[in-house]
Formats: sequence, C-alpha cells, structure tokens
Amino acid sequence: MKPHGNLTGLKPSQLQRLSRLYERQVSPHEVVSPSLALSLGELSRELNRQVGVTIDRRGAVKHVIVGDTEQLFIPDLGRARGGKERFRGVRLIHTHLRGETVSNDDTTDLVRLQLDLIGALTLTPEGRPEALHYTHLMPAGSPTPHAPITVTPLHALTLDFESFINDLEEQFGRTTAGAVETEGQVRAIAVHVSVNPRLNPQTSLMELSELARTAGVVIVDALLQRRQSYDPKFVLGKGKLDELLLLTMQLSCELVIFDQDLSPTQVRAISQVTEVKVIDRSLLILDIFARRAHTREGKLAVELAQHKYLLPRLSHKNTAFSRLMGGVGGRGPGETKLEIDRRRARDRIHLLEKLLEKTEVHRGSQRARRQGRDVPQVAIVGYTNAGKSTLFNLITQSDVLAEDKLFATLHVTTRRLRFPRQQEVVFSDTVGFIRDLPKDLEVAFKATLEELYEADLLLHVVDASDPQREAHITSVLSILGEMDLLAKPRALIFNKIDLLNPTAAENLCALHTAHGVSALNRASLRPLMALIQERLDLPLLDWSAASALDEEPAPDASALALDDELALLALAEGASADPEAEGDPEAEGDPEAEGDPDAEGDPDAEGDPDAEGDPEAEGDPEDEQLSDAALDQMIAQQYEEAWRARQRPAESAEERRARRRRETEEEEFWED
Repeated sequence: MKPHGNLTGLKPSQLQRLSRLYERQVSPHEVVSPSLALSLGELSRELNRQVGVTIDRRGAVKHVIVGDTEQLFIPDLGRARGGKERFRGVRLIHTHLRGETVSNDDTTDLVRLQLDLIGALTLTPEGRPEALHYTHLMPAGSPTPHAPITVTPLHALTLDFESFINDLEEQFGRTTAGAVETEGQVRAIAVHVSVNPRLNPQTSLMELSELARTAGVVIVDALLQRRQSYDPKFVLGKGKLDELLLLTMQLSCELVIFDQDLSPTQVRAISQVTEVKVIDRSLLILDIFARRAHTREGKLAVELAQHKYLLPRLSHKNTAFSRLMGGVGGRGPGETKLEIDRRRARDRIHLLEKLLEKTEVHRGSQRARRQGRDVPQVAIVGYTNAGKSTLFNLITQSDVLAEDKLFATLHVTTRRLRFPRQQEVVFSDTVGFIRDLPKDLEVAFKATLEELYEADLLLHVVDASDPQREAHITSVLSILGEMDLLAKPRALIFNKIDLLNPTAAENLCALHTAHGVSALNRASLRPLMALIQERLDLPLLDWSAASALDEEPAPDASALALDDELALLALAEGASADPEAEGDPEAEGDPEAEGDPDAEGDPDAEGDPDAEGDPEAEGDPEDEQLSDAALDQMIAQQYEEAWRARQRPAESAEERRARRRRETEEEEFWED
C-alpha cells in the first residue's frame, strides 16, 4: 500500500519506510504504541514534514499520510460507520514539528470526519516523541463540541482506548434527544439562512417544521444564521457548517432540511461534508404532494413537478456502462447513461403535459355544463391549513378529508347544495396556498385553480388563531393578484374564532371587515349564509331555511356529486327544451293533448263539486306535507328518466317520430 499526501521530492527509500508503517499493529487498548510513535517522529524530522496515521479499532493502520510543516492533507476516508452514534471508527495520530498543541485545523477535521480521537505528537530536535496532545467529540448538551485538550507524556499514557470509546458511544446514545420517542421516524435538522434583516426567520422555521410534520419528519433541532449573502458552495458559513455536522452526529439525524432552495451543486457539497441526506423546502413540498395526491390529475401534476425538479439534478457517481456501443457503424463514444436518463425524463415530462391538457379539457366541459345551467358558484380559498375543507364539509355535508396538517387537500372538490324551493349553489374547495410555492408545482397546479375564474364569489378563509394571519392574508392576496383575480367579489372569513377571546374575535372581524365562523359550530354559519345570499342576490327565504338545517337536516338539502348530478339536471332540462316536444306537429295536433272533449268535459278535472267543496282538499297541513314529498318524488323520477335517456343510444328526429308513431299505434290497438 502507498502513502497519501505530499510525496513530492521523497526518495524511494523514504517511500518504502513510509509504506512499511502499514505493517505495524497497535493493541486495541492503546491509543498509539511507543514503537509506532518513535517511527513517526523519526520520519517526520527526516522529511521535515508532518506525518500521520489513521488506526482502526482493531489496531490496524489504515492510512499513512504526509503533509507539510504546518498541516496534513487527509485523503478520503470513505463513508461513516452505520449506527446511531456514527463515529468514523478510526483515530488520527500525527506529528507537530514546532511543539504546538492540537490546532484549529485538527479540531475541524475531528468534527467533519467524525473521528474517534485526534492526537498530536510533539517531538524533540532528534525526532523522539515527548508528549501526546489529544481530544475527542462531546455529546449533545456539552458547552463545547470537543473535549478540552489533554496533554500526557508518552511514557505516562495509560488511557485504555477500547473502554474509552465504548463509554463515549454510550454517552452519545443516552444523550440523543428524543431518540426513543421518535424511533421509526425520520429525524431531521431544520436550517435557515437569512440575508434579509427585516424578515423574522422564526416564522419561516415554524412553517418549515409544520411542513416536516405533515411529511412524517421529526424536527429535533434548528440552526439559524444571518449573513449578508449566501455562501455560493455551502449556503452556510464554514463555522455553521461544522456545527451542523456535529449536530447531525450528536442528535442522530439522518436528514437536513434547508428553508431555502438549493442548487444541485450545493446539495452535493453539503451532503459530502455532513454525509447525510440534504433536501430543500421545494423537495419537501413535492414529497408532501406525492403522499397526498389521490386523484389521477393530482398524481399527474405531482409527477410532472417532480420530473422538472429532478431533471437538472440527475447525476451518476460512476461511469460503468456509460458508453455502450458496438457493431458496424456503431463504434464511437456512444450515449452516456446520464444522457439516456435525461432524455427519458424529458420524454416523460412531455407525455405528462399532454395528459394534463386532456384533463383540462374534461374539466372545461364540466364548467361549461354548470355555466349553461346558470348556477351561482362559490369558491373557498385561503392559506393551507386554515380550515377550508372543514368549513366546506360543514356547508355541503360532505366528507372531504380534513386534517390539522398542511396540504390535506390537493385537488378541487365541487359539490352542489340544493335548498328548499329548488335554489342551488355550487361550492368548490380548492388547494391551499403557501408562500414561495415551487415554480414547477405552481405551473403544474395552475389548472386546478381555474375554478376560481368561473366563481361568482370567493370566500377567503383565514385561521384567526394563527399569529401569522396577516402574513397569510398578504400571501393569498399576492397569489390572487398574480392570477388576475383581485377584481372578483370576495369575502374575508375568519375561521376558528372559538379559539379566541370573544372580544378579541369581534375586534378582529371589525378591523378587517370580516365575518367570524367556527367550522365546528354549524350555528355560526348563519351570518355567513346571509352574506352569500346578499352577494349572490339570492332569495333570503331559501337561505333562512338552509341555515335552519342545523337543527333538522332535511333530505332535500343535501350535497350531491357534481359530475353525476349536474349531468342528470342538464339532460332533464334538455328534455324539457326538446324542439320535438314543442314544435312537433304531431304533438300539437294530438287530440289527447289539446281540444279533447273528454279532457275538457271531465267533471273530475273541472267543476267537480266534490273537488271544490271538499274540506280536506285545502288547508290540511298533512296534505301540504304530502305535496312536498310528492314534489321531491317527482324530481327524483325526472332525474331517473334523464339518466335512462342518457343510457339510450342517440336517435335522429326522424327516428324519434317513427318511434312515437309506433307507440301511438300500439296504444290504439290495445284500446280497441
């Protein structure tokens, strides 16, 4: 095996002596053997350079390193060991030519490389070792990242290294904060680098923690740094980067989440230093969307955003099978594996964009049917986790997923609410907004917010109990402004007012000219329903009846699925407006439909004294109730007939006339 580092100008005999150091064996109980220390000192004085070795826990020499007069050039030591303590499993012993103690460069290497121990041998002018200066890492909660430097004469060194390192690993295991409580969950450190002194970084860290909780990640610590500008390579400064590395080891973390968007180069650089997975805020949001997307359109949009995000970040660490070509006319450099992966990703992006265009066409046809029926539309918008879905469920009596997590709803849900006297309103629950939404996601989910353009009223829902409600209002208004929707009629609704003091809630609503509701209390919706009635110019009686449904829910005030119900109603209206039914000469000249003497002279239909004088025929409340029930039954029959008409294959006007003639002839035959 060959030595590493600064080997320029060395003689072959000196290189051979350095290579023989690999043959030395140290007892597992010793930090360094006296014979190995003597050889290091003699070589160091002869070469006038620092010389060091790394020793594993079995006592074998793993690396021989040569530096200059001031420092070593440590090679790649490979990946860190597995396990919650994650020590490297090697210790570094090297020489110092000027009698100095452990330097700042040494402690930096100790932290970054996660070494078991680092020691510096001071030498006499003849090259004999005098003393060993050493230090090691300290567990979480210690005032300094490493222990105070210990200086011991080499002949008096009695440290049992095997017992020492076992005890140190036990301390790290015991002091890992929350390791038992979070067993089986991903533990992460949140990092925020602020370059704007006016912004409050704690707010961003709180939102990042909520995003992590939604993704099933436990934030065990947070790291904050204020800088004038981001470091182009590590974002953080070198000192904070060392602190981050130490925290990941002390707290047994396997993930680092940055609140800023990172470039591919920055992600790789930080990962190489910390040796843990590094992601940014955009990738965390993408992961949440991927977990919670259940509809086909939502899955397509998430996959499209993921491919666009990962395309510039594709990389391969090795070149195996990178250029496979062969045969006549095929010899040459070929296409690298990375190029193939990028081409496939671009092809997939193109396909997903085509599929999303088709879903937009389908959704457009649904909106066209609603517009043809001239039904008022109300869209619920707001910052994520403001309680929009809970409010939507309470209004429409639906069961849309509603959780105390960010982005619980990832697709637009639409329900039609039918009130007494057949007044209808369409409510839409939209995707929650958030600040600094990734551009790829913003483009991919732009189509899901097209419902807002067709809405007659926007209900802007705000979490009244959130201390950052003002910033959330600003963020939502900013997004609506980017979509040119600020001109739309909208109403500000403060949700969760039950979590505030009644006086504070009243003052808050008065300050913003808003309405306060609690999505857990149906009675609090009455002012909101009156507001909707006023903005949409709807009859007050219907809305009063609707607000009374919280005491006795009537079966006809139910929310029905838009795709099925609107299709049935559209067909029912189309059947009533059928030109064949109004302009058909056969229908006009039908004696049974018009001018039938039997129909005109029917005593049961007109002038029946029993019908006019029957006291039970008018003023009976039971009959009025029966009439309402009969009306509902008639509407249901119309829906069923419309559905059956939709199932029949389409027929031309001539075929319809022929069918009606056959039906008329059959009826006359059976009457005769």
